Amino acid sequence: MDETTPDEPSPEQPADPLDPLPGGLRGAVEAILMVTDRPVTDAQLAAALHRPAEEVHAVLVGLQREYDGYTGSGVRSAEPASPRGFELRDIAGGWRIYSRKHFASVVAEFVLDGQSARLSQAALETLTVIAYRQPVSRARVSAIRGVTVDSVVRTLLQRGLVVEMETDPETGAVLYGTTSLFLERLGLGSVDELPRIAPHLPGLESLGEYDETTY
Repeated sequence: MDETTPDEPSPEQPADPLDPLPGGLRGAVEAILMVTDRPVTDAQLAAALHRPAEEVHAVLVGLQREYDGYTGSGVRSAEPASPRGFELRDIAGGWRIYSRKHFASVVAEFVLDGQSARLSQAALETLTVIAYRQPVSRARVSAIRGVTVDSVVRTLLQRGLVVEMETDPETGAVLYGTTSLFLERLGLGSVDELPRIAPHLPGLESLGEYDETTY
């Protein structure tokens, strides 16, 4: 008679560390988003939470829609509490929670409260030229603005708003461009989303008309 051996008990699956936590994966994603000071990617969240990136992405999209005041059917909720005063944006290659744009003046007044953390007009104009003409050399920026911009560019480099991108193969000049921090501060996904310049900085309306070979 053939002897049979009893089936060995299968090893127990490790307990999901998120299961006993209120909110589970959704709550864990929100907790990380509340403390991060930089946009965080699907892959970073998935690695930290030991979950598939697709599952994490679905949670992020769901949270984004919920904060925007949408119900599960895709219809904007009529409840007075919706949408929230904050939103979840997918910008600069990752996700981060921001206050809503229409509360910008209120938030700015509270955060600054008399502090002078703003860029000077010269820095703003130089940053604008770099943003719209990148990659661009300091000489070309100076030519467009009509003044030397060496010190201003150094300030923008120190602030992390611009970066040295490459070297012009013909002149050897360093070419500058904007950083992901610049996109983050403006709430943009890419420089393609930059608005028309004329309404914001009078005097630079013809910025886009400069010929690339002029300087």
